[in-house]
Amino acid sequence: MSKPTTQPNFENLSAHVTGPRCALVPGGAFLMGCDTGRDEEKPVHRVRVDPFEMAVYQVRNRDWAVFMESTGHPTPKHWNDVEFHDPGQPVVAVNWFEAVKYCEWLSSLTGRHYRLPTEAEWEWAALGGRDGALYPWGDQPPQEWPEYLERWNREVSAPFRVGLGTPNPYGLFDVSENVHEWCADWFDRNFYSVSPGHNPQGPATGDRRASRGGSWRHQIKVSRCAARSSIPPAFEYADYGIRVVRTPS
Repeated sequence: MSKPTTQPNFENLSAHVTGPRCALVPGGAFLMGCDTGRDEEKPVHRVRVDPFEMAVYQVRNRDWAVFMESTGHPTPKHWNDVEFHDPGQPVVAVNWFEAVKYCEWLSSLTGRHYRLPTEAEWEWAALGGRDGALYPWGDQPPQEWPEYLERWNREVSAPFRVGLGTPNPYGLFDVSENVHEWCADWFDRNFYSVSPGHNPQGPATGDRRASRGGSWRHQIKVSRCAARSSIPPAFEYADYGIRVVRTPS
Protein backbone atom coordinates (compact mmCIF):
# COMPACT_ATOMS: atom_id res chain seq x y z
CA MET A 1 0.00 0.00 0.00
CA SER A 2 1.38 3.41 -0.93
CA LYS A 3 1.79 6.06 1.71
CA PRO A 4 -0.71 8.91 1.80
CA THR A 5 0.45 12.17 0.35
CA THR A 6 -0.27 15.61 1.72
CA GLN A 7 0.63 18.90 0.07
CA PRO A 8 2.76 21.00 2.46
CA ASN A 9 1.02 24.15 3.60
CA PHE A 10 3.73 26.71 2.83
CA GLU A 11 2.97 30.40 2.83
CA ASN A 12 4.54 32.60 0.19
CA LEU A 13 7.94 33.50 1.63
CA SER A 14 9.62 34.92 -1.47
CA ALA A 15 9.48 38.51 -0.28
CA HIS A 16 11.04 37.66 3.07
CA VAL A 17 14.23 35.81 2.11
CA THR A 18 17.25 37.43 3.74
CA GLY A 19 19.44 34.36 3.76
CA PRO A 20 19.77 31.70 6.43
CA ARG A 21 20.80 32.43 9.98
CA CYS A 22 24.52 31.72 10.18
CA ALA A 23 27.14 31.47 12.89
CA LEU A 24 30.75 32.57 12.56
CA VAL A 25 33.17 29.67 12.62
CA PRO A 26 36.58 31.13 13.47
CA GLY A 27 39.63 30.13 11.52
CA GLY A 28 42.07 27.78 13.16
CA ALA A 29 44.12 24.62 13.00
CA PHE A 30 43.09 21.15 14.16
CA LEU A 31 43.95 17.50 13.79
CA MET A 32 41.71 16.17 11.02
CA GLY A 33 40.84 12.50 11.03
CA CYS A 34 40.78 9.84 13.73
CA ASP A 35 43.42 7.26 14.67
CA THR A 36 40.74 4.90 15.97
CA GLY A 37 38.39 5.43 13.02
CA ARG A 38 38.08 3.80 9.62
CA ASP A 39 40.96 3.65 7.14
CA GLU A 40 39.72 6.67 5.17
CA GLU A 41 40.03 8.80 8.32
CA LYS A 42 43.81 8.23 8.41
CA PRO A 43 46.42 9.46 8.65
CA VAL A 44 45.46 12.10 11.17
CA HIS A 45 46.94 15.34 9.88
CA ARG A 46 47.01 18.98 10.90
CA VAL A 47 44.83 21.29 8.83
CA ARG A 48 44.20 25.02 9.01
CA VAL A 49 40.99 26.58 7.72
CA ASP A 50 40.12 30.24 7.26
CA PRO A 51 37.08 31.80 8.99
CA PHE A 52 33.67 31.19 7.43
CA GLU A 53 30.03 31.35 8.41
CA MET A 54 27.85 28.23 8.54
CA ALA A 55 24.08 27.97 8.61
CA VAL A 56 22.94 27.05 12.09
CA TYR A 57 20.25 24.77 10.62
CA GLN A 58 20.14 22.25 7.83
CA VAL A 59 18.18 23.60 4.84
CA ARG A 60 14.52 23.12 5.69
CA ASN A 61 11.50 22.32 3.55
CA ARG A 62 10.31 25.89 4.03
CA ASP A 63 13.59 27.16 2.57
CA TRP A 64 13.48 24.76 -0.37
CA ALA A 65 9.88 25.80 -1.09
CA VAL A 66 11.04 29.38 -1.71
CA PHE A 67 13.79 28.11 -4.01
CA MET A 68 11.29 26.08 -6.03
CA GLU A 69 8.83 28.96 -6.20
CA SER A 70 11.52 31.36 -7.37
CA THR A 71 13.18 29.10 -9.94
CA GLY A 72 10.52 26.63 -11.02
CA HIS A 73 12.72 23.79 -9.81
CA PRO A 74 10.81 20.49 -9.56
CA THR A 75 9.89 19.02 -6.21
CA PRO A 76 12.23 16.37 -4.77
CA LYS A 77 11.17 12.82 -4.04
CA HIS A 78 9.16 12.47 -0.82
CA TRP A 79 8.05 16.12 -1.01
CA ASN A 80 4.38 15.14 -0.64
CA ASP A 81 5.02 12.21 1.68
CA VAL A 82 3.26 12.90 4.99
CA GLU A 83 6.33 11.77 6.95
CA PHE A 84 8.62 14.30 5.26
CA HIS A 85 6.38 17.31 4.59
CA ASP A 86 6.75 19.37 7.80
CA PRO A 87 8.10 22.85 6.89
CA GLY A 88 10.61 22.60 9.74
CA GLN A 89 12.11 19.29 8.66
CA PRO A 90 15.30 19.27 6.59
CA VAL A 91 14.67 18.91 2.88
CA VAL A 92 15.79 15.46 1.71
CA ALA A 93 16.41 13.55 -1.51
CA VAL A 94 18.21 16.45 -3.18
CA ASN A 95 21.31 15.49 -5.11
CA TRP A 96 24.67 17.25 -5.08
CA PHE A 97 23.96 19.20 -8.28
CA GLU A 98 20.71 20.52 -6.84
CA ALA A 99 22.51 21.49 -3.64
CA VAL A 100 25.01 23.52 -5.66
CA LYS A 101 22.19 25.12 -7.65
CA TYR A 102 20.49 26.11 -4.40
CA CYS A 103 23.70 27.79 -3.21
CA GLU A 104 24.03 29.67 -6.51
CA TRP A 105 20.42 30.83 -6.30
CA LEU A 106 20.83 31.93 -2.69
CA SER A 107 23.99 33.85 -3.63
CA SER A 108 22.25 35.70 -6.46
CA LEU A 109 19.24 36.46 -4.26
CA THR A 110 21.13 37.83 -1.27
CA GLY A 111 24.38 39.18 -2.72
CA ARG A 112 26.38 36.94 -0.38
CA HIS A 113 28.55 34.03 -1.54
CA TYR A 114 26.96 30.76 -0.44
CA ARG A 115 28.39 27.32 -1.14
CA LEU A 116 28.73 23.84 0.28
CA PRO A 117 31.35 23.34 2.99
CA THR A 118 34.54 21.43 2.38
CA GLU A 119 35.12 18.30 4.42
CA ALA A 120 37.77 20.15 6.44
CA GLU A 121 35.42 23.07 7.17
CA TRP A 122 32.62 20.71 8.15
CA GLU A 123 34.78 18.71 10.56
CA TRP A 124 36.27 21.85 12.12
CA ALA A 125 32.79 23.34 12.58
CA ALA A 126 31.37 20.12 14.03
CA LEU A 127 34.14 19.95 16.63
CA GLY A 128 33.16 23.38 17.88
CA GLY A 129 36.67 24.09 19.15
CA ARG A 130 37.03 20.71 20.88
CA ASP A 131 40.07 19.49 18.96
CA GLY A 132 40.25 15.70 19.04
CA ALA A 133 36.73 15.15 20.38
CA LEU A 134 34.84 12.19 18.98
CA TYR A 135 31.42 13.88 18.86
CA PRO A 136 30.11 17.47 18.84
CA TRP A 137 29.33 17.14 22.59
CA GLY A 138 32.65 15.47 23.50
CA ASP A 139 33.70 11.83 23.89
CA GLN A 140 30.62 10.45 25.64
CA PRO A 141 29.15 7.57 23.55
CA PRO A 142 25.83 8.38 21.88
CA GLN A 143 23.95 5.77 23.93
CA GLU A 144 25.06 7.60 27.09
CA TRP A 145 24.29 11.11 25.82
CA PRO A 146 20.90 12.22 27.25
CA GLU A 147 19.81 14.08 24.11
CA TYR A 148 20.50 11.04 21.95
CA LEU A 149 18.31 8.92 24.20
CA GLU A 150 15.59 11.56 24.16
CA ARG A 151 15.41 11.82 20.36
CA TRP A 152 16.77 8.64 18.87
CA ASN A 153 16.24 5.79 21.33
CA ARG A 154 13.12 4.65 19.48
CA GLU A 155 11.90 3.73 16.03
CA VAL A 156 11.92 6.68 13.62
CA SER A 157 10.82 6.84 9.99
CA ALA A 158 11.94 10.36 9.00
CA PRO A 159 14.17 13.19 10.22
CA PHE A 160 13.06 15.45 13.03
CA ARG A 161 12.43 19.18 12.71
CA VAL A 162 15.71 21.04 12.84
CA GLY A 163 16.92 22.76 16.00
CA LEU A 164 15.32 20.53 18.63
CA GLY A 165 18.50 19.87 20.58
CA THR A 166 21.33 21.87 22.07
CA PRO A 167 23.67 23.61 19.61
CA ASN A 168 27.38 22.91 19.62
CA PRO A 169 29.80 25.58 20.96
CA TYR A 170 29.72 27.43 17.61
CA GLY A 171 25.91 27.60 17.70
CA LEU A 172 25.24 24.89 15.09
CA PHE A 173 22.22 22.61 15.55
CA ASP A 174 21.92 18.95 14.56
CA VAL A 175 25.59 18.62 13.62
CA SER A 176 26.35 14.93 13.04
CA GLU A 177 22.68 13.87 13.15
CA ASN A 178 19.31 13.97 11.41
CA VAL A 179 20.52 13.86 7.76
CA HIS A 180 23.80 13.47 5.92
CA GLU A 181 25.05 16.82 4.61
CA TRP A 182 26.62 17.22 1.17
CA CYS A 183 30.16 18.61 1.03
CA ALA A 184 31.86 20.34 -1.88
CA ASP A 185 34.71 17.85 -2.22
CA TRP A 186 35.14 14.86 -4.42
CA PHE A 187 35.73 11.83 -2.20
CA ASP A 188 38.98 9.86 -2.14
CA ARG A 189 39.58 7.43 0.72
CA ASN A 190 43.35 8.01 0.40
CA PHE A 191 43.28 11.81 0.14
CA TYR A 192 44.48 12.41 3.69
CA SER A 193 47.94 11.10 2.81
CA VAL A 194 48.40 13.92 0.27
CA SER A 195 46.11 16.62 1.69
CA PRO A 196 47.47 20.17 1.77
CA GLY A 197 47.65 21.74 5.20
CA HIS A 198 45.68 24.90 4.46
CA ASN A 199 42.05 24.96 3.29
CA PRO A 200 42.08 21.54 1.59
CA GLN A 201 39.50 21.31 -1.18
CA GLY A 202 39.63 17.56 -1.81
CA PRO A 203 40.85 15.80 -4.97
CA ALA A 204 40.43 17.38 -8.39
CA THR A 205 38.23 14.59 -9.76
CA GLY A 206 36.31 11.57 -8.59
CA ASP A 207 33.18 9.43 -8.88
CA ARG A 208 31.60 10.21 -5.53
CA ARG A 209 30.99 13.43 -3.61
CA ALA A 210 31.81 13.63 0.08
CA SER A 211 29.19 13.99 2.78
CA ARG A 212 29.30 14.30 6.54
CA GLY A 213 27.05 13.77 9.52
CA GLY A 214 24.74 11.08 10.79
CA SER A 215 21.36 9.92 9.59
CA TRP A 216 17.92 9.14 11.00
CA ARG A 217 18.02 5.94 8.94
CA HIS A 218 21.14 4.41 10.51
CA GLN A 219 21.21 2.10 13.50
CA ILE A 220 23.37 4.66 15.35
CA LYS A 221 21.83 7.99 14.36
CA VAL A 222 24.81 10.22 15.22
CA SER A 223 28.19 10.11 13.52
CA ARG A 224 31.61 10.94 14.89
CA CYS A 225 32.98 14.32 13.81
CA ALA A 226 35.75 12.64 11.78
CA ALA A 227 33.53 10.02 10.13
CA ARG A 228 33.42 10.33 6.32
CA SER A 229 30.78 9.19 3.85
CA SER A 230 30.15 9.57 0.12
CA ILE A 231 27.76 8.70 -2.70
CA PRO A 232 27.63 9.53 -6.43
CA PRO A 233 26.53 13.15 -6.89
CA ALA A 234 23.34 12.32 -8.81
CA PHE A 235 21.94 10.06 -6.08
CA GLU A 236 18.82 11.23 -4.21
CA TYR A 237 18.43 9.60 -0.80
CA ALA A 238 15.82 10.24 1.87
CA ASP A 239 18.53 10.80 4.48
CA TYR A 240 20.63 13.30 2.50
CA GLY A 241 20.24 17.05 2.97
CA ILE A 242 22.16 20.32 2.87
CA ARG A 243 23.85 22.80 5.16
CA VAL A 244 25.35 25.89 3.52
CA VAL A 245 28.29 28.10 4.37
CA ARG A 246 29.10 31.63 3.28
CA THR A 247 32.00 34.04 3.16
CA PRO A 248 32.10 36.34 6.22
CA SER A 249 30.90 39.87 5.58
